[in-house]
Amino acid sequence: MLGVYFSGTGNTKHCIELFVKELDATAKSISIEDESVLDEIQKSDFIILAYPIYFSNLPKIMRDFILQNKQKFMDKKVFIIATMGLFSGDGAGCSARLLSKYGAEIVGGLHLKMPDCIGDERALKKTLEQNKSIVEQAHIKIKKSANLIKENNATQDGIGFFYHIAGLLGQRLWFYGKTKEYSNKLKIDNKKCVSCGVCTQLCPMKNLTIVNQKVAQKGRCTMCYRCISNCPKQAITLLGKKIYEQCKIEKYL
Repeated sequence: MLGVYFSGTGNTKHCIELFVKELDATAKSISIEDESVLDEIQKSDFIILAYPIYFSNLPKIMRDFILQNKQKFMDKKVFIIATMGLFSGDGAGCSARLLSKYGAEIVGGLHLKMPDCIGDERALKKTLEQNKSIVEQAHIKIKKSANLIKENNATQDGIGFFYHIAGLLGQRLWFYGKTKEYSNKLKIDNKKCVSCGVCTQLCPMKNLTIVNQKVAQKGRCTMCYRCISNCPKQAITLLGKKIYEQCKIEKYL
């Protein structure tokens, strides 16, 4: 068994690591950014796939990973974990449909509500204690779901027709354009930026570079909020114009 994930601010990484260890203390989890991920998938029969949900859809980076490596998932058993700030409808189903098309056997799905990571919008913001409670509830759900897999009765969150309709009507039909392509909307406040390079090192898309002591972008943002949540000067925004909270899982544990 192998955990494979994409995580922006750490929510998904935290959840899949707990989930995998509940199933098998010796199993490991690996990011899709890791150079050895495809070799590890090749060696594993059972994959736990995890990612955050953006506007009821897959992050572009995860969709591309699946499409570019579809043959690697053929004949694999796959259980899907989707983390989200709100009910996404078919968060797990978004990848389940793709993977089924390419020969994977979908075992089930799990939806986990986690602290919102959109740090430059006031909507969905919770207090620290509320976010800690959300994480604690996710921990309980993870243990229950892992135990059900052991009993061959895997949870089916996000899998099936009615979840699919809920996902479409909930957000995806209205906001599909936001996740269809990589974004070029990332904003850098050069008055705040000190060219420290933290964002360039963390970006999973290598979208950011420092040119003439200023951060430049290539228009390939996957909206993971990793740079926004880690910028020491709060100089980066995407959807909003002001940082309300830098959201990282370590704050809520």
